[in-house]
Parts: sequence; structure tokens; C-alpha cells
Amino acid sequence: MSDTITRLLAEGDFLHLSRNEPALFATPLQFSLSNNTQVSVLSEGVIQFEPENSGDKDIIYSCGVHGNETAPIEICDDLVRAILTGELTLAHRLLVIFGNLPAMDIGERFVEENMNRLFDGEHANPDIAENQERKRARHLEDVVSVFFTSQGEGRKRYHYDLHTAIRDSKNEKFAVYPFTHGRPRKPEQLVFMKECGVSTIMLSESPTTTFSYHSNKHFEADAFTVELGKVRPFGENDMSRFEQARDMLTRWACEPEVALPEFNPDDFLIYRVNQIINRTQEDFTLHFADDTPNFSDYAQGTLLASEPGAEYFAQQDGEAIVFPNAKVALGQRALLTVVPTSLEES
Repeated sequence: MSDTITRLLAEGDFLHLSRNEPALFATPLQFSLSNNTQVSVLSEGVIQFEPENSGDKDIIYSCGVHGNETAPIEICDDLVRAILTGELTLAHRLLVIFGNLPAMDIGERFVEENMNRLFDGEHANPDIAENQERKRARHLEDVVSVFFTSQGEGRKRYHYDLHTAIRDSKNEKFAVYPFTHGRPRKPEQLVFMKECGVSTIMLSESPTTTFSYHSNKHFEADAFTVELGKVRPFGENDMSRFEQARDMLTRWACEPEVALPEFNPDDFLIYRVNQIINRTQEDFTLHFADDTPNFSDYAQGTLLASEPGAEYFAQQDGEAIVFPNAKVALGQRALLTVVPTSLEES
């Protein structure tokens, strides 16, 4: 154990060890940095930092819930390395989660099942056999619960679940603001997203089983699913395209207070989800090209998707497509459509 701690302090290679020697973290591991930050390795891929005099933020950065979405994994890997080796000093409590390590190893979104459809308790669905992704989702829910509740009430809670999209997008970076069950959405959080380089925001208007929704629903955390670009293999990302996000995520955790600009609605493209189209039959077809970018929009009445006994059309002019995937498992979402809106109308 002491050898593991020594290596983490010297090299900061937590993700590498988690992927290649997970048995090192089969039991929780705790130690202190030279700046008196307490480090808790809760399991492989899950590491918590608590500064000696932490501020009032409890922050979660999660990545790799889909194993082939590599840019956010590399951002978080670099951040953890810099904290462990003393290059960065945190001002706030931080939990970093590398979600699906086996999927990273094979370069796929998942091994058996899409993990980002397994939160808010869906991992315990008795109608579906347990698998490693369901076990991992349950574990991640548990560590999030302890992290957000162990310091009592009155804390500012944040969870940014970092992803990249399968296909190109007319708006390269965008974020999904989960359904808030009537709680007002916060303009300053949109400003934070813009400072990360993300000015296209989708407002979800119904419950889901995503990781960010889980934190929003159960802990009233300010939470987003953040799409930072397109899926690429490890080592093939142009990391200069992520500098704004990397810088802001670092500042959010390391600076006692971050002064954000005033909210200006003209700075944003804001959409609300209009249709959620699920694949219910094997013969499900999307009626646009496979390389059609996210946020491509259509005229009212355009056929978007079909399956035996059902056709799905654009319901209004300018309705745009997001996350199309005709190959999802039966019963899962194959397409979202969105329409322009404003924060005031949501």
C-alpha cells in the first residue's frame, strides 16, 4: 500500500493504475498531500480530495461513463495528476470519477449496457439481469451520495458529467440541463457553461436515468451532461479545442471564488426537448444520413424516423435532431428532437 501511495504522489498516474492494476484499490486507500489535502481512493477510478480548509463547494467531475469518449477522460486524468503531484492546490472538495474502465480498455461506449441509462436506480431493474455496468452504476450512486451528504446541508453542490458525442454537431459543444422538478434553473450556471466554451444548452423536460439527472434529482446539485466535441481514440484529440473547458473546470475547483460575467441571453442557443423517440422494434430506421450533424433542423412534417406501425415527424418548423442512434437497445432512446426556447420560457 505504501508503494502505491508513493507512486501516486510521485507520478499521479491514478487512472493508469486503475485500468491496469485495479486490485491496488480493492479496499479504500487514504493519505495526505504535502499541502494537507486529504485523498481518499474509494475504488478503482474513483478518487476524492478534501482540502484542509475547504470552501463551500462540493464538486463532482465524472467522465468515461462511455468508455470511448476520451477527451474528457484525458482532461480529468491530467487534473488528478496535477493535484496528486502538488502542481495544483484545491480550494474545494472534489470527487473525480472515471466511470467505465473496462469500456475504455476496449475503446467502446460500453461492454454490455449503456451505463448512462442506469442511474436513478435503473441499475436495480428486476426485469434485467445484473452485469458489471449495473454494479458500477450502483457503486457510483453510493459514492455520490456519501460525497454530497457527509458535510451536512447548506453546501453548494455541482456535478458536471463530461462526454463527447458520437457524431459531428453544428454546435460543437453543448450541454444538457436535466429536468429540475420545478426548481428554477440558474442563469449563472449557463454562464459557467459558456466560460467552459459551451453556449448551446438543451433543457430536458422529463425525468431520465442519466448520471447528471440523478445528482440533480436526489441532491439538488447543479448538474449537466456536457458534450465537449466528438468521439476520438485516446491520443487523437486536439486538446487545444478543450482549453476553455480545462481552464474553467480547474479554476472552479482551485479558486475560492470565481467571478462570472453577467448572464446575457443573447450569448446562448437554448433549446427544449420536444420529442423523445424510442426504438421499440428491431426494424427501426432514421430517415436522414448517418453523418447528419447534431442540431440539423427540419421543416414541419418531415419524416425523421419510422418502425413498423409508427412514423415520427418533425412537429414544427426548425425542429432539430440530437443524439440519433438507430442501433440502441430496444426500449431505449434512439432520437431526441429539440426546438428553440429561452430560459424564461422553461
